[in-house]
Amino acid sequence: MRNLTLLTDLYQLTMLNGYFEKNIHEDVVVFDMFFRKNACNSGYTIVCGIEQFVEYINNIHFSEEDLKYLKSLNLFSDNFLTFLKDFKFTGDIYAVEEGTIMFPNEPILTVKAPLYQAQLIETALLTIVNFQSLIATKASRVCFAAQDDPVFEFGLRRAQGPDAGTYGARAAMIGGCNATANVLAGKLFDIPVVGTQAHSWIQKFDTELDAFKAYADIYPDKCLLLVDTYNVLNSGLPNAIKVFKDLREKGHKPMGIRLDSGDLQYLSKKCSKELNKEGFTDISITASNDLDEYAITALKAEGATINSWGVGTKLITSSDSPSLGGVYKLAASFNDNDEIEPKIKLSEDPEKINNPGYKKVVRIYNEYGKSEADLIMLHDESIDDSKPLTIFHPLYTWKSKTFEKYTIKELHKPLFINGVCKHKSKPVMQIREYVKNELDTLWDEYRRLSNPQTYKVDLSHELWSLKTTMIDSKKFL
Repeated sequence: MRNLTLLTDLYQLTMLNGYFEKNIHEDVVVFDMFFRKNACNSGYTIVCGIEQFVEYINNIHFSEEDLKYLKSLNLFSDNFLTFLKDFKFTGDIYAVEEGTIMFPNEPILTVKAPLYQAQLIETALLTIVNFQSLIATKASRVCFAAQDDPVFEFGLRRAQGPDAGTYGARAAMIGGCNATANVLAGKLFDIPVVGTQAHSWIQKFDTELDAFKAYADIYPDKCLLLVDTYNVLNSGLPNAIKVFKDLREKGHKPMGIRLDSGDLQYLSKKCSKELNKEGFTDISITASNDLDEYAITALKAEGATINSWGVGTKLITSSDSPSLGGVYKLAASFNDNDEIEPKIKLSEDPEKINNPGYKKVVRIYNEYGKSEADLIMLHDESIDDSKPLTIFHPLYTWKSKTFEKYTIKELHKPLFINGVCKHKSKPVMQIREYVKNELDTLWDEYRRLSNPQTYKVDLSHELWSLKTTMIDSKKFL
């Protein structure tokens, strides 16, 4: 397990040094991680990366080499560096379960800890959760476009480095993909891997037919052939059919063909017609080549006969929306009497005004199990679900809704209590199933790819009152 303690911005350490010098480093504070806009222009965001964040916290410490390097920067006092020798996280962290569907301004994760500990972990938390949540959400959209067709993650060679390729593959699987081409990810996370041959395999043999025969000899029961190296309809497909017939005569069932270039809609329909004519009616036609949710939607609308999809560059980089702007903001501090002092950041941009206080998130479900709204509440509030519940828009307060028949679920669970890990790891494929169930609770209007409906995220009356009072009094510390 890698020590990522120095995976941080320098200003985190200069602030820690300042807190230490001013003797406020042990003050207990509350930070929230949240995002202001959904990933990928989506109607929701899938939270991913919690497992890696837990690993980071469990392994956080300053090695002798770390401290030696920090000393070389000539920015930190010897007393501060000595203090860091015994660094250990001792606070509380609450977070939603990995794979949970979340929405803007909701705390994904809340940290209650001594100031120096809560401050240090910000950058690593954001880089881990922002990226994986982005890719999980992108994958979910791609799989939604593919409907019930298998989707394979093919992005490793185009990812921004090994970690992005590997953890991106994990996130893509959580988001709904069926397998990945990344063998290391397969090993690390126990997820299915797929792959056949590249164009170089075809080119290496004297003829395309020789290449296909050689592959079929080696993998007679897993024979999927890449048919676009030279000419799909005049060469690739006829040669593939010859090999498939030979396999069928020997008692084997061919898997299918892959198209990686050209007019995928036209070619898939032509290939399907010829394959059906030869009795290969249930064969797979896989497409790749710069696909994303929009390309897949268009191909399906045009009647393409593709029934599995290899999605690489535009998935692993989320090319049209390459970042999730998750942030980490101070929301409260505890005074000497262990009383909460809420904190707020004011801005001329209303979207950048954070919700103050120590909080939690409650999800409201209707009688049919569909999620209707979320309520951000102060941590010590409760809801009597035997009574009607009225919520209102935090800005347009005249917009309200009352629930009569409903159930609620508190979304945050403990990751760490007093520095002790409470998190239980789950296999990726189990998290993937949880995501599927989560998405099934959303109405279709929140899942559509373009112009999704905005999900209701409201504040409890107590939190709304606290926030408006602090804004009105311009009380920010």
